[in-house]
Amino acid sequence: MSEGVRCMLMRGGTSKGAYFLAEDLPSSGDALHDLLLRIMGTPDPRQIDGIGGAQPVTSKVAIVSPSKGPDTDVDYLFLQLGVGDATVSDRQNCGNLLAGVGQFAVERGIVSPGAERTSVRIRMVNTDSIAVASFPTPGERVDYSGSTAISGVPGTAAPVELDFADTEGSVCGTLLPTGRVTDEIRGVEVTCIDNGMPVVVARASDLGITGYESVAELGADDALAERVQSLRLEAGALMGLGDVSAASVPKTSLVAAPRSGGAICARTFIPLKPHPSIGVLGGVSVLSALLLDGAAGHELLVRPPDGGAMEIEHPEGSLAVGVTFAASAEPRILRSTVVRTARKLFDGTVFPRDRDLGPAGA
Repeated sequence: MSEGVRCMLMRGGTSKGAYFLAEDLPSSGDALHDLLLRIMGTPDPRQIDGIGGAQPVTSKVAIVSPSKGPDTDVDYLFLQLGVGDATVSDRQNCGNLLAGVGQFAVERGIVSPGAERTSVRIRMVNTDSIAVASFPTPGERVDYSGSTAISGVPGTAAPVELDFADTEGSVCGTLLPTGRVTDEIRGVEVTCIDNGMPVVVARASDLGITGYESVAELGADDALAERVQSLRLEAGALMGLGDVSAASVPKTSLVAAPRSGGAICARTFIPLKPHPSIGVLGGVSVLSALLLDGAAGHELLVRPPDGGAMEIEHPEGSLAVGVTFAASAEPRILRSTVVRTARKLFDGTVFPRDRDLGPAGA
């Protein structure tokens, strides 16, 4: 790979990642993972010799290809790369990077743009579920500029409407993987949910915090990290995920009553590091849980009087999420919607570092 690899760096939502065409990368798992780790600069807490941003939300990869299915336009594989640890995980989706997949597909010529607006049906390979991304393409060109602001991102950009269907049980098989609305783990009431992202939801107060702490305060609380880990390890087994000690899911969201006009306040861990905001599909799952009668934290939810999208308050602002349930005896979700923004940062060639050669003379 001395000649480099074609790559587009994009901000998608509140994440940043490297976008590739599948045809430009090795197809085998070991070779692919090795290359991507060297491109990102992992393992290294600074990722100084790669394009990673030294935190989980900037150490991400989207691999895009023409869809193999009849009802979708493109396939999107998400990979979460470790920062200090040489790990590559495909056990989850990323709704933030998803916000740039449609535009990337147009830029690479996989999808033909509309005269004013383009909708792209995307198969999320990680969970074999479908999302539709809609964004402006005036004059049949992607326009990243606009007046939409999202919390956690400076300035404004063009809105990207994300519409999710068939995401419930995307990883665990069912919306409520344990078969119950609530479980008790180590004396803490939790709701284990999967509507696009496996999440363990608990009241912040039950873990000894307010739920309004800053990311720095949460990150400095080693005792809290230990409790979060104990919750997710047991929850992972209950959710059918097995041993999750080295996995990025399930994530944990600790909720509190809103205090800035939203529907709920959340502090999320990925899996033990505090999230600077909240993930798209993580937010969808959290709200899906809180809408269930009897769920952990359900009584804290404040529904908007107009019945519209609900704002999840997080450390950097809020995320508006809409969840529509079907009228059925068992909880079943018809669709979920989120508005994000995305922006192309650079398009060109990335050069991976050399493979580690070992000690001198080896």
